Amino acid sequence: MSYHSMHQPQPPMPGFPPQQPPQPPKKSRSNAVIIASAAAVIVAVVATGVALSAGSDGEAKAAPTVTVTKTVSAEDALAADEEPSDPSTPADSAEDGVYALTDTVTYENDIEISLTSFARGVSSDYAVPESTPYAKFTIKIVNNSDSKMDASMLSVSCAYGDEGKEGEAIYDDGLDGSPDTSVLAGRSLSVPWACELPKDETFLQVEVSPDWESEPAIFTGEVK
Repeated sequence: MSYHSMHQPQPPMPGFPPQQPPQPPKKSRSNAVIIASAAAVIVAVVATGVALSAGSDGEAKAAPTVTVTKTVSAEDALAADEEPSDPSTPADSAEDGVYALTDTVTYENDIEISLTSFARGVSSDYAVPESTPYAKFTIKIVNNSDSKMDASMLSVSCAYGDEGKEGEAIYDDGLDGSPDTSVLAGRSLSVPWACELPKDETFLQVEVSPDWESEPAIFTGEVK
């Protein structure tokens, strides 16, 4: 039997279907599926703005997002560029320099002032002025600076009522005005003080300055 005769198509055997010619191999669809899936992921990332990163197990995981909770206005940006305030003004001062009676004010020179222990009383017959209703309080001075402070330079003035009448300082037993002493660095001093406050008035305004060069802090509030 010759070579050509061996490769000639043979007639089908009786009872068997004819042989089909060999078909070319079909292309695998797995590559097309992978490419299409990758394209879908890319579209999803672009649409949502969430970056994907592969985890240790090989699965794609969403990267953390950042949420902006505060914005800075143009006015705030300009204020941040302004020069520091004058050292003679309180560092934590309100724009109008007015505080509550219970507030604490810290100046640029690291002197801290607060008012405590408010109480009413009447001056004695030997006081200046005598037999005068007053509001008594304690001025606490804290020296957080690196140098001593001359407490005799402490300046205090008072006013009361809706019309802002001047309240005289009361000089009586235990109420001697500004102390003639120094407050060392890291130390504090409590100074008793009293200002005229009629019995039918409750609003009190106290202006306090730790020295002659500093702007006064204005404490205001009701004294019962």
